[in-house]
Amino acid sequence: MTSTTRSPEEAAAHRRDVLLPLTGLLMALFVGVLSSTIVSNALPRILGDLGGTQAEYTWVVSASLLAMTASTPIWGKFADLYSKKLLVQIAIGIFLVGSLLCGLAVSTSQLIGFRVLQGLGMGGLQALTQVVIAAIITPRERGRYMGYLSAIMSVAVVGGPLLGGVIVDSPLGWRWCFFAGVPLAALSLVVLQKTLNVPTARRDDVSIDYLGALLIAAGISALLLWTSLAGKQFAWGSPTSVGLVVGGLALLALAVFVERRAKDPVVPPFLFRDRTFVLASVASMFVGVAMFGSTIFLSQYFQLARGASATEAGALTLPMIVGMFVASNVAGQLISRYGRWKRYLVLGGSLLTAGLTLGAAVISSTVPYWPVAIAMLFVGMGVGMTQQNLVLAVQNTVAMRNMGSASSTVTFFRSVGGSAGVAGLGALLASVVASRTASGLSAAGIEGGNATAGGQVPNLDELPGPVRTIVMDSYGHAIADIFLVAAPLALLALIAILFLREKPLRETLDIEDTPVDDPAPGTGASGPFLHGVVRADGMPAAGAVLTVLGRDGTELGRTRADDEGHYRICVATGTVSTVYRWEGRPAAHRVTVPHEGMRLDVDLEPLPGADRPEIVSVEPPVRANAGADRG
Repeated sequence: MTSTTRSPEEAAAHRRDVLLPLTGLLMALFVGVLSSTIVSNALPRILGDLGGTQAEYTWVVSASLLAMTASTPIWGKFADLYSKKLLVQIAIGIFLVGSLLCGLAVSTSQLIGFRVLQGLGMGGLQALTQVVIAAIITPRERGRYMGYLSAIMSVAVVGGPLLGGVIVDSPLGWRWCFFAGVPLAALSLVVLQKTLNVPTARRDDVSIDYLGALLIAAGISALLLWTSLAGKQFAWGSPTSVGLVVGGLALLALAVFVERRAKDPVVPPFLFRDRTFVLASVASMFVGVAMFGSTIFLSQYFQLARGASATEAGALTLPMIVGMFVASNVAGQLISRYGRWKRYLVLGGSLLTAGLTLGAAVISSTVPYWPVAIAMLFVGMGVGMTQQNLVLAVQNTVAMRNMGSASSTVTFFRSVGGSAGVAGLGALLASVVASRTASGLSAAGIEGGNATAGGQVPNLDELPGPVRTIVMDSYGHAIADIFLVAAPLALLALIAILFLREKPLRETLDIEDTPVDDPAPGTGASGPFLHGVVRADGMPAAGAVLTVLGRDGTELGRTRADDEGHYRICVATGTVSTVYRWEGRPAAHRVTVPHEGMRLDVDLEPLPGADRPEIVSVEPPVRANAGADRG
């Protein structure tokens, strides 16, 4: 039943059934995303208490990002194979344990290890939240709920440094940056246990591509280590740098080779033949750079270029938070009402590009606040309209069988963009600040070295007046340069969005619920339907021809599979024969079709020299993927 055919009472009950588990999901996601940004203002204090070095400072930041990004597609694949509810609970549990251990760490090496554990849980929360939403809400209704998701993520990303600054400045101390989210995460676990009821397709042929998962995680980790550490712990052109790049690319190339031959790949290769999936992934990656790479440094801008306290810096970013929150919710409501999404993605991409361009033009240590606020508002609105709606566009074109892989892969590309953006733009910030500070001190005739030597964040209150002014000016110019670099990347995201082909949002959970062909001639439209997926070598056999034959061999109907291998045809009740052919590869089954219809998935195998395929009988209730559990 779709949203357009529900009575007011049924619609209210359905909305309640969705909002209860969604509340638990959003609480867990908020805590997970918050944990990645809340420590940004606390790290100097943390490393000081634990006796950490500048190199360990970088690892504390990178450890959770690496684990989160590398694990995202693996969590998504698990969601296609196992109970989504159980996986969400496991992810929350891992995050809870990691957070508690981080707060109890007594050395930086312990903290780095526990941040990896925390990042694994965060990766699961990011991937699984969107997959669960896709499993319980149709794409047409999903827009408004994606708005809530986008708003929660945006507030967590931008508000994290504010909350972290308040905690560090309070008697609680830095350990509560890790402890603060534990009660909320535990509450979400209780709420989800009581309210979340997700259908899980029963699959007897579960096959996990562990080798592909390992290669993907290792390849991405190598490249992210390069972007995070190059220019800090080793030179960009050093043997270590070259080794990480070459090794990472080689591992990913090997992963592609393995995935193309795996029975059930972590990231199905056929997804990359889908125009919407590819363009949305590219756009998500560049939006990730803009979202994380530019916004994460605003706290430093207000503190080090304008002299605000940690708490004041968080308050000054409110225009961005408000823009994200309002734009994501308004766009989500309009998308659900009208079933169209591209216009809001185009508007969001345009606002994001305009906001970053304006920021690059106006940001400095002396500019009035209002033009900076306008730039932040535009950036916030752009991110709010794009980040989750790109996932929605992909989910609208993908069958439920591959929903986890597709959703998590788009999220994965956004995380890659964010991680690389934070690392690359952070390196740019450090370089610009160091060079401008050195030249400023030299021009002023001030001796005694660089106020930012060693990459340390300066304490403005401890600097002499002239040096303080030079340092503030350097940070103002550096943040402007960050926006200048991020703006053309946002433009690339907009270009990718412009090439997306809009497909109206469907009102069914699974793409297979929609017929891909007319009913078979002569059988009548009121008969049962035979439907399923045709695959060859684990990938959809697009265009495969299905012929339905009666007991006497008479052709009763014929249809053709769509681009994802799905077919659906109206047949007569009783025993019929089905013959599938694709690129010379045949398969045949004799099935007894019940009154309610049945699903039959077919894997084509090459049969060299066979003129006629062997007919295999399939009797109800032996139906491949015919049922669903409640997990």
